[in-house]
This record gives sequence, C-alpha cells and structure tokens, in this order.
Amino acid sequence: MTIDLSQVTIMLKPGRTDFRKQVNGLALIIENELKQNIFSNTIFIFCSGDRTKIKILYWDKNGFCLWQKRLEEAKFPWPENTSQARTISHSELLMLLSGIDFFHAHKILHYSSVN
Repeated sequence: MTIDLSQVTIMLKPGRTDFRKQVNGLALIIENELKQNIFSNTIFIFCSGDRTKIKILYWDKNGFCLWQKRLEEAKFPWPENTSQARTISHSELLMLLSGIDFFHAHKILHYSSVN
C-alpha cells in the first residue's frame, strides 16, 4: 500500500510519547491532547523518549495503520517543545526519516528595505 503524501496533512507531536501505547492509546492522545480528529486525512507521528523509534498512525478508509521505525545506531531529530503539535511538509517528513534535522534549519528572513 502506498500513501499519496501530497493529499494528506502530516502532524508531528513534539516531546516524548510512551511507546507502550498502540493504536487505541495513540488515538486518545490525538483526540484528547492534540485536539485533532483521528479520522481526518492526517498522518500523526510520535517519537519515543530515547528518540530511537517513531510511530506513524493514520486512518485508511476502513481501519487504522500503525507504522514503526527503529534506528539501531542513531537518534531522530525531534523537537522537545511539547506545547502543541505542528504540521510538517512532505519533504520535511522525508528529511526526518533520513535523519536530517530541519528543526534547526536557517529561518527565512523578510526585510522591507535596505539600510
């Protein structure tokens, strides 16, 4: 099965998630903490406390899909700010899975004039 990432919203939950949680526990986090609709066209991404594992949960037409990736010798770049979830782009998801820390990338500056 493949997902057309251009057709979905990708939402990342900052901070640590208890990885003993499976579909039901993660769905409760999505609805209660993130205040999101689990049945929306959204992929939700969670990271373990040691940052060696991520879980991806989404609703696919008639059931939940839960994916996990575990790194053997590295850690995922992950924001610690647990104030709110954030949406990331398709390209940022690919960078995340490749280990690129786009969270600390240079920010775009906007100026109105040259001094």
